[in-house]
Amino acid sequence: MAIPIKAPAFPESVADGSIATWYKKPGDAVKRDELLVDIETDKVVMEVLAEADGVLGEIHKHEGDTVLSGEHLGSLNEGASAAPPPAATASAASAAQTGSGAGQAEALLSPAARKLVLEHGLSAETLQGSGKDGRITKEDVLAAIQSGAKSPPAAPEKAPAAAADAPLFAQGERVEKRVPMTRLRAKVAERLVEAQSSMAMLTTFNEVNMQPIMALRSKYKDLFEKKHDGVRLGFMSFFVKAAVEALKRQPGVNASIDGNDIVYHGYQDIGVAVSSDRGLVVPVLRNAEQMSLAEIEGGIANFGKKARDGKLSIEEMQGGTFTISNGGVFGSLLSTPIVNPPQTAILGMHKIQERPMAVNGQVVILPMMYLALSYDHRLIDGKEAVTFLVTIKDLLEDPARLLLDI
Repeated sequence: MAIPIKAPAFPESVADGSIATWYKKPGDAVKRDELLVDIETDKVVMEVLAEADGVLGEIHKHEGDTVLSGEHLGSLNEGASAAPPPAATASAASAAQTGSGAGQAEALLSPAARKLVLEHGLSAETLQGSGKDGRITKEDVLAAIQSGAKSPPAAPEKAPAAAADAPLFAQGERVEKRVPMTRLRAKVAERLVEAQSSMAMLTTFNEVNMQPIMALRSKYKDLFEKKHDGVRLGFMSFFVKAAVEALKRQPGVNASIDGNDIVYHGYQDIGVAVSSDRGLVVPVLRNAEQMSLAEIEGGIANFGKKARDGKLSIEEMQGGTFTISNGGVFGSLLSTPIVNPPQTAILGMHKIQERPMAVNGQVVILPMMYLALSYDHRLIDGKEAVTFLVTIKDLLEDPARLLLDI
């Protein structure tokens, strides 16, 4: 019995997707709930699983093809068993000559991954698979290419000593590589251009002395981690808490514009920008005003893991009333972040840098961080924006005020 393999139902905000990777070839045996194909949308990667045991039949949509919600991708022959490959004996002999490890690694390559491996001269043995059962996906190969991984060269009988140091390209050679933009990257680019063309965007800056937060974290981080089952105390939870309090005092920064209306939100859903191999994503901490420091840190850590594994759901990235972006983890000293519409403001954190500061007439070396608040000037006035940023600065430089609600 042939079971149709269909694309999942896309949310209203997702028009279509494209086939990223088929993990099986026609004729391959398939187990129930085994991953068959990844569909990449402009927000998330959606997985299609096998509905029953059987054999993969015909594939109608191939890698790179555009698919719509519920569209027919292929078929699964329920209850059938895979026929042994005709060249099984020859393959076994070849595997014995080249080594069983290489044969196993090749078998774990998805079609798209195998194509990239051949194009770039990589060895499957050097790749780490992140897919189900250790399968090597297209993204794994791209990550290896970016990190400079190359196939181990076969040892020639007699080779000059300088051959091992030969450059990848001949000196003076002008090489270009054209790679299609992922849907997520294209969507991010579209939204950033839209934000800059539709908003009266302005950025204001301030700086915060991080010494009180660093001292508090250093004193209690081990006890905090032990108390909260391995959740580590970082800086982001303090910034989220400070932002929540500042948003309560300046509700306009927590608002959004809908046509000619201003929508004021009586809750604080904080988006936290997370970088992944596929691009920038912004999962949202719902009702952050009700969360403890441990819940915030745990939520952010979970988002980071899901972003790396491509497991973030659309629901986790929708909404949000305010965003925090931490470019400091990459070494950024100062930047002007772009507002994520329909929100009207975004807070940019940066690298903690020791600088000489004047304190009570004395020069003191302090760990300082620049803060940037980009905002939509159509809704937020300069006074409101500066007051918001100064509130965050005051709360971070005296974290006891967060506990005392003053």
